[in-house]
Order: sequence, then C-alpha cells, then structure tokens
Amino acid sequence: MFMNLHDREDMLGLSYRNEGKVDSVFHSHAYYEIYYFHGGSCNYLIGGNIYMLQPGDLILMNGMTLHCPKVDTAVPYIRTTVHFEPAGLKPYLELPHAVNVLQPFQELKNCRLTLRGPEKEEAERILHEMSVHCKKDGLTAYNRLHLSFLDLLYFIHEQCQRTLRAGREFSSEKEKHVQRIVSFLEEHFADDLHLEHLQEHLNFSKFYLSKIFKEITGLTIFQFVYRRRINEAKTLFLHNPGHSVTDVCLQVGFKHLAHFSRLFKQQVGLTPEKYKKTVREQLSS
Repeated sequence: MFMNLHDREDMLGLSYRNEGKVDSVFHSHAYYEIYYFHGGSCNYLIGGNIYMLQPGDLILMNGMTLHCPKVDTAVPYIRTTVHFEPAGLKPYLELPHAVNVLQPFQELKNCRLTLRGPEKEEAERILHEMSVHCKKDGLTAYNRLHLSFLDLLYFIHEQCQRTLRAGREFSSEKEKHVQRIVSFLEEHFADDLHLEHLQEHLNFSKFYLSKIFKEITGLTIFQFVYRRRINEAKTLFLHNPGHSVTDVCLQVGFKHLAHFSRLFKQQVGLTPEKYKKTVREQLSS
C-alpha cells in the first residue's frame, strides 16, 4: 500500500511490504527515503556504495544520490519504503530540546543499518503501526501516523550513533572488492577508462574484477559506467540547459555523439535533443 499526502506540506509516503516488480535502473529523487529489507535476494547500489542485503537491513537515502536495486526475481522481494520531504519536519526540529532526526541523512548520507534481534523487531513494529494508520481516514489517524513516523526517525537516530562511531563493515570479501571498483568508477567514470586501469589500481586481474562485479551488481563494468554517464548527462541538461548535446556528450566521457545518443535513448526513452527540449520547457513553465 502506498500513501502520499500531496495536499500536505510534509509529503509523507509509505509503501509497506511491497512485493511488486521493480525496475533495476539507476534513479534519483528530491525527497529523503527510508528503505527496509524484509526478505528476498537484493544487492543495492547507492552512489559509490554497494550493499548485499539481509533481512533487517535498513538503508537511509538522501534521494539525490543515484541508487539501484539488483534483485533475484526467483524469490519474493519484500521491502518497505518511506518517502518524506525534510522541510516537513521543521516544526518538530524547532521544539525545545529537539533531537535533530535529520542528522543521519545529512552526515551519513546514504548508509545501511544492520538491525538484528530486538532492534529488528522494533523497526518492524513501527513500520507496521505506520501501515495501520495509513489505512484509516481522519485527522486522528493522520496524527498517529506522524507520531509513528517520528518514532521511526528517533529510533534511526539512536541506531546511527553507533554507526557514526563504528564505521562501515563489509559482509564479504567480494562486496569489499566490488565496493572498491564502484568507488573507483564513481571517481573516474568520465575518464577514458580501460579494464587495465582497474587492474592496476586494485591489484586484481581484470577477469576476476569483471566476474565479481557482474555477479554482485548484475551489470558489466562498462554497463555501469555507461549508465552512470547517462545519469550525469541528465543532471547536466537540468542544471546547465545552455550546454549543447555535443558538449554534454564529451563532458561525461563519451567520444562519439552517435554512441552517446543511442545509449541515452535506450536508457531514458528519448533522444538527448528531445530530453533537453523537454527539460527546457519544464524549467520555463
């Protein structure tokens, strides 16, 4: 079930225990997101991080960072997502002695909390309460929903204090190696990349690196690079509408305009020229 309060300035949305099909494409959005993994098989890529998820994992996202789930469709993929506009929390943050519940999103950016035992049970209890209140009409249900949401944020803030102190842990050596690949690609995606560069930087054979990257992410290394370049191109068209298609093509790392245009249309559904025109019309309206 998804509830989105478009008529309220806080813009709170909930999708509880969703088992629907998901498109494994990189995307971003302006709102903050809390993602909770109930079950299935999923590796989650967020910016320069990759997480091999286990039930009880909770991910915080500030939205604008590109993210993408890689899901094994052979098993049910069950997750809960909470979307919200941070500006809607301003009245609560201005209360005397208020805890800054946005701190984890602002300082940790995009991180995973590994909840097990009592912490896992508490997170699932709060999410269930939110789903119950979502199904009811009236101002009382609306307020109880927001109290449960605040409880979730306080719970997350408490859990994140440990994460801030402990730093990140990897669940496997493969995840650690793929994380290093993703971090390298995030930094160099616009460069003239070759697998030999990765091999030299990470001290593993390019064949091993290609194999584990495909195994964990579901993408080849260059599929990842091309998708990252296309998403960067979309961002440039949005923030620099005066740039030509050729300028953007070269800026994100493509050498040939035809190659850029073909991949852009495959991923976005529009040619770069049509996408740029659409963005310009939206900005001027």
